[in-house]
Amino acid sequence: MKKMKPESLMMSYGYKPELSEGAVKCPIFQTSTFVFRKAEDGKAFFEIAYGHRPKHQGEEQGLIYSRINNPDLEILEGRLCLWDEAEDCAVFESGMAAITTVLLEFLKPGDLLLHSSPVYGGTDHFINKILPKFGIQALSFHPGESQASIIRRVQDSGLADKLALVYIETPANPTNTLIDIRGSKDIARHFSKNGNDIPLAVDNTYMGPLWQHPLQHGADLVLYSATKYIGGHSDVIAGACLGTAALIGRVKVLRTFLGNMASPNTGWLLLRSLETLKARMDIQSANADKIAAFLNQHPRVEKVYFPGNLRPEDSEQYEIKNRQCLSNGGMISFDVRGTEKDAFAVLNALKLIKLAVSLGSTESLAEHPATMTHVDVDPAERALLSITEKMIRLSVGVEHYEDIIEDLQQALEAS
Repeated sequence: MKKMKPESLMMSYGYKPELSEGAVKCPIFQTSTFVFRKAEDGKAFFEIAYGHRPKHQGEEQGLIYSRINNPDLEILEGRLCLWDEAEDCAVFESGMAAITTVLLEFLKPGDLLLHSSPVYGGTDHFINKILPKFGIQALSFHPGESQASIIRRVQDSGLADKLALVYIETPANPTNTLIDIRGSKDIARHFSKNGNDIPLAVDNTYMGPLWQHPLQHGADLVLYSATKYIGGHSDVIAGACLGTAALIGRVKVLRTFLGNMASPNTGWLLLRSLETLKARMDIQSANADKIAAFLNQHPRVEKVYFPGNLRPEDSEQYEIKNRQCLSNGGMISFDVRGTEKDAFAVLNALKLIKLAVSLGSTESLAEHPATMTHVDVDPAERALLSITEKMIRLSVGVEHYEDIIEDLQQALEAS
């Protein structure tokens, strides 16, 4: 039989109904503990779970305890791997749990983290406020900086031999600026030596599992706030990390001891959401194209930050978008003419679109990055990156695009 597409496999992949009384959908395995058939099984399961040895060919990780593994979690991780063609996946109870676990696993005191800017506000806080407490330093670079310039700045930092991880977010939240994944991996390779390959981790939340596949462009790890497009209904908090079996094996061992894996209920909710992922994201992308076109011509809108606006004259950003992105996405930021007061007036006048943070859900959401999601980012950095008081971030939902546009129209005119 011809290999099926991921959206078809989301209904059944990894699940055997005969093991669950014939239930057509995977039940919620609400249990803390699993029974071993024999002592030798328990020994083998723990050897793998604690990273004492890799799996033998054809060997499966047995069930031990829901802090380590659970059927809902394992089936979910297998299905997520299909979208990014990853070897393995680790699911967490939040996006920040996934991000922080990766940072803690691949960085140690004295190391240097090289990262793109801007990044999500929570990530920015952890990098700049928490990691220094562990003796880990960070160096940021901005979209548009050349590889040569970034390499030179790492060398000039005096910490080039301490570089242990490159971390990028593309498209960036909330500016939609793009970072070259392949170029970022080239930088990581430049500083890799003695067989010690410096990993590249990519936060792909803005594009979700459909619109960009970082592993195919040289990334070693891809991260998601699964709360967003993967969950897609504003009713579950989760995160995910995908990559090679070896790297995810390390991540899973640390996850076991931090205890921040997703619960069976979270896993079940995400399995449900994966069944409609492509349908939802297709609608959101089509809606975003039409809404961006409307905002581009509105006299109250000063600038629209949207990958679909990129043109050949935008040079590097245009080339990156065409190479990496399979869609313009479903996120739009725009500057209103005026100040914070004017931006707030637009937000307060919205009726259909909800004034709330988060993104990627079925309902359209709007927020004010400078005072909400990115309030903790250094003010000078915000200004440099155009995260100003007049910027509004819009997450496009699955409502009819004409209704979303009408709501934006009345809000812009009422303000």
